Amino acid sequence: MTGPPGPCGCGCALTPETSYGFDVDEFAEVVLRHPLDPWQRWAAIHAGELLPDGSPRFSIVLILVARQNGKTELLVVLALYWLYVARIAMVLGTSTKLDYAKESWKKAVKLARSIAELAGEIPKRSGVRKTNGEQELVVVPSDAVTPDDADDPDACRYKIAAANEEGGRSLSVGRFIADELRQHHDYSAWDAAEPATSAVDGSQVFALSNAGSDKSVVLNDLRETALAAIESGEAGDLMLAEWSAPEESDPLDLAALAQANPNLGVRKNTRKLLATARRAVARGGAALTGFKTEHMCIRVKVLNPAIDPGAWKRCEDVGGLDEVRARVAMCLDVAPDQQHATLYAAAVLDDDRVRVDFVKDWSGPGCTGAVRRELPGLIKRLRPKAFGWLPAGPSAALAADLADRRATTGRKDWPPQGVKVEEIRGELAAVCMGLDKEVAAKTLAHSADPLLDEQVGAAERLKRGDMWVFSRRGEGHVDAVYAAAGAVHLARTLPRGVGKPRLIVP
Repeated sequence: MTGPPGPCGCGCALTPETSYGFDVDEFAEVVLRHPLDPWQRWAAIHAGELLPDGSPRFSIVLILVARQNGKTELLVVLALYWLYVARIAMVLGTSTKLDYAKESWKKAVKLARSIAELAGEIPKRSGVRKTNGEQELVVVPSDAVTPDDADDPDACRYKIAAANEEGGRSLSVGRFIADELRQHHDYSAWDAAEPATSAVDGSQVFALSNAGSDKSVVLNDLRETALAAIESGEAGDLMLAEWSAPEESDPLDLAALAQANPNLGVRKNTRKLLATARRAVARGGAALTGFKTEHMCIRVKVLNPAIDPGAWKRCEDVGGLDEVRARVAMCLDVAPDQQHATLYAAAVLDDDRVRVDFVKDWSGPGCTGAVRRELPGLIKRLRPKAFGWLPAGPSAALAADLADRRATTGRKDWPPQGVKVEEIRGELAAVCMGLDKEVAAKTLAHSADPLLDEQVGAAERLKRGDMWVFSRRGEGHVDAVYAAAGAVHLARTLPRGVGKPRLIVP
């Protein structure tokens, strides 16, 4: 942001008259003796922006920030402010597990009881209810009719509930806290609690989380709606405040980590965070995506990816195979539903990287018939040094057409002269893990082919003992990933510099 510092300190036009967040900041420092961190202060001030009639501008506030940066502390301060200063009649806190919601609630209760001024407004009779399913902190103004009675009509309540299809029903809620929104994999919990705010003037929903995956449907929908509004310049009632690393960031990039961790070096130890990042990178898969969602606040497509999307992006290097025509290998794979098949080529470059390139794909019902008709002529024209396929997978449907007929029947129509056919069998895990290794080491180059980019982003690991292969489960296809991995594997096993260079034109 640009402009003078102003009361907020960020150059915006907000003042104590136009945002209740300044009151939150003062309450935290003066009353709670628990000053807000700079990012918390910024979030409170902007979330507390007021319309000319004095009501909050934003009905929904979505805050995304990496773990262990003080999100819970911000919730505690806000909850107590709403009870003691704003006098919100009902504050409802939810999380995916009741115990998680209880942690913030317990901190709020403990802090309120530690300050005499606040403790004096907690009724002696049932001011704090701890029974499971009935956890509640009750605050009654000292000038109320029955200040020591939790049933006083002026009482303000902070209740907690599990985020499920029952949480929030039958309540009228002035402030709804949806913690760990990334765990909302459907709308059942949201639809139970969010409508409870609709009949309360000036109500607000505060949804807080770190990043999630494609399963985090509520979080993703809210974030995409907010981003679309920001892009179009529309003024809406949904606020997005996000601290996150760029999507393709290197987990070891300290500058990127700082973007997701506003308290790096304060609440989060830099040395420990980098050590955790190194372990995650070394392990890959779920360990790496876990680090990205928790510590970098980056949304991931799948939680156990076969290939790290960031590392894949860093291997992008637009080019071709013209300079290494004599050492090209190709591989074909077919999707389990027989609705898609892909042929990829690969060759080792002079700098010892291996480049993978798209050749052709077939799609739709009957595509394997098109493969049978077109593949022999295509391979004859392109003449790779090696052609491979995966007989233990869905490509087995083409076994009679792909096997080396010259070796089995003496026929000379397949494969073309000079092309070696290889069946990739027992080394399948090595093929899959080998592609991951090439990508992680940045010894692979690709031209950002949309088909391969999409399938790499969706490919997950399927464990086989201590090894793994690309999972073919689910609705998506991974035949392009298998074909690319097979081509890379064959290219690495070919002798280098063999044969006269020739033009390869798909």
